[in-house]
Amino acid sequence: MRKEPITETEETFDIVLDIDISKRTSELAEDNRGYLDAHGVRCLDVMGSVGSGKTTLIIELLRRLKGKMRVGVIAGDLTTRIDADRIEAEGVPVLQIQTGGMCHLDPPLVRRAFEKLDLDDLDLIIIENVGNLVCPAAFPLGAHQRLVILSVTEGPYMALKHPIMINQAEVVVINKVDLAEAMEVSVEQLAADLEQVKPGIKVIATNARSGEGVDEVLQALEL
Repeated sequence: MRKEPITETEETFDIVLDIDISKRTSELAEDNRGYLDAHGVRCLDVMGSVGSGKTTLIIELLRRLKGKMRVGVIAGDLTTRIDADRIEAEGVPVLQIQTGGMCHLDPPLVRRAFEKLDLDDLDLIIIENVGNLVCPAAFPLGAHQRLVILSVTEGPYMALKHPIMINQAEVVVINKVDLAEAMEVSVEQLAADLEQVKPGIKVIATNARSGEGVDEVLQALEL
């Protein structure tokens, strides 16, 4: 059966709808940030693919911040509590958001989480976004900073393949550098690609499992 062509009117409607959704998402994110600011709480949104090392890096950050800042964590995942349980073992308040299949967190979900946490007892909230390098880029949550983790195990072209995500971040962590030679990935070239995508972006090379580079991440985040 021959399909009807897409009309100019239909295409225009789709574009306007997308713009409206993006505008509304940004407005809700700004409202979230104002809510945090009113309570004197900073927020960091950590993004990266499944297996890139988000949870491990967060745990290492928590261990270094313990006794210096009061930190809470919002852990986003599709279905499980695996990452939330690992973080909770560090003795910090953790709120799990199970998206049930949605590939990203959004401002209303995160706002509900903010309202369940005792913000007056926190200085910093770290959000572990759903493992994905595409969808979260389009959904700002109201965080003051966004950090992206790229793992060398994902290949040498991650920066060039995900420019939208990179441009949303203030800091990029190149993780698992101990495996770079085995994966035939040049950390220096990956850093150069990141600079090409977003000149001036802060890039830190880490092996989060051993703790290498984690202090430099804290410095880049000014924590």
